[in-house]
Amino acid sequence: MSLAAPPQDPHAPRFRVRPPAHWMNDPNGPFRWRGRYHLFYQHNPDAPVHANVHWGHASSPDLARWEHHPIALTPTPGGPDESGCWSGCVVDDGGVPTAVYTGVDRHHTGLGAICLARAADPEDPALTEWAPLPTPVVTGPPEGLDVVMFRDPFVFRHEGRRWALVGAGHGDGTPSVLLYDCDDLTDWRFAGVLLDGHDPAARGAFGDRATGWECPQLYATGGGEWVLVVSLWDGHPWTTGYLTGHLDTDLGFSARAGGRLDHGRDFYAPAVLQERDRALMWGWSWEARDQGDADWAGVLTAPRVVDVHPDGALRVSPAPELDRLRAAEPFVTAPGRAALPDAYDLTVSARGRTTVRLLRSASGAELTVLLDPDEGTVTLDRDAWPRQGSAAPIVVPVPAGEELTVRVLVDGSLYELFVGDRAMVTERVYRRADDVAELSVTRPDAAVTGWALVPPTRG
Repeated sequence: MSLAAPPQDPHAPRFRVRPPAHWMNDPNGPFRWRGRYHLFYQHNPDAPVHANVHWGHASSPDLARWEHHPIALTPTPGGPDESGCWSGCVVDDGGVPTAVYTGVDRHHTGLGAICLARAADPEDPALTEWAPLPTPVVTGPPEGLDVVMFRDPFVFRHEGRRWALVGAGHGDGTPSVLLYDCDDLTDWRFAGVLLDGHDPAARGAFGDRATGWECPQLYATGGGEWVLVVSLWDGHPWTTGYLTGHLDTDLGFSARAGGRLDHGRDFYAPAVLQERDRALMWGWSWEARDQGDADWAGVLTAPRVVDVHPDGALRVSPAPELDRLRAAEPFVTAPGRAALPDAYDLTVSARGRTTVRLLRSASGAELTVLLDPDEGTVTLDRDAWPRQGSAAPIVVPVPAGEELTVRVLVDGSLYELFVGDRAMVTERVYRRADDVAELSVTRPDAAVTGWALVPPTRG
């Protein structure tokens, strides 16, 4: 089933990965196998609420065309994942795709076990059937660390050996990332704390609000830099952060820069696919409205290519494969006014202060993106479109320069802004029936190009 079928709900994205109905949250195990990209995700197949957690599954040949597959992981009655198959990753273990995930048993103490499930037929490019192992490879956190949160394994390679990270929080409120030696995927050995909240770089980048670090991801860039991504938990999902730095032979991580991963309020639990020449990232965008009568909740973001600038800041941009979703001809090529489709890809570049208007309410209020190259800021103001939590303007600082470029991807209620290649903002905006989706760019010498998004017809 294609993901681009017109939704009944106008707020429902058409081109991003989400199940046909009901709940989704964290992306899990992005994986490439036999020429296809696979994305798994936390999923309740019965209702649009966070419960009864399975692994949903979609795949794509090109990151633009996605199709649904049967549920990959289902809780096993009486097993270590009886109360949910929670977040994790997928790795190639000797030619067998293997899911490494958090299992929660019937006691549900908050401390997960690390479980494995193997692809039943590695020759199947769709990977439609999975067989869980009956016994966890790690039954709980290491002794002596007073760990009260333990979940979300992520497996990576360093100097030819396989290692894993696990997100953790401690009884005294300190978040951390735990390190395991898992070169043999069935034999895990605790190797220490990779990083915790007392690290000065982490404290400077993330502050001290988080009491746990979820969904740790660690990947290498082409220039030899390493990037650690964590989701900041303060009793609830809060936000995401990153650190860039060096990973030495002894698995010591030395951070040199870091900050907010996504400046929006509707992005969490990103997952990374390390490819030979790049790293791709997807995040979960939750609903920022009262669910009401909607039969779905949650969507994954567009895939993002993530790298590092020479100054240590994150470099981020939409995956180039997304260009395949553009209509054959742009709907706008110059400043002025133009009607906006329900899903579009818009780029605006300006050398001076420029306001980009995207929505207008019946009362005349506007949703705007303000580019100010001289100040080195981009401001998203959606105050007239309320959401759960704050709807205050978001100000993103970037290096001041002669020109500033913003790319806006909109798909239903999902708004993704890329500020140059240095920052991203993910927000959910729910249009009302009398809102007018119209583009207006105030600066006459700005460069403007926009395409409607359409189902791709080419490979």
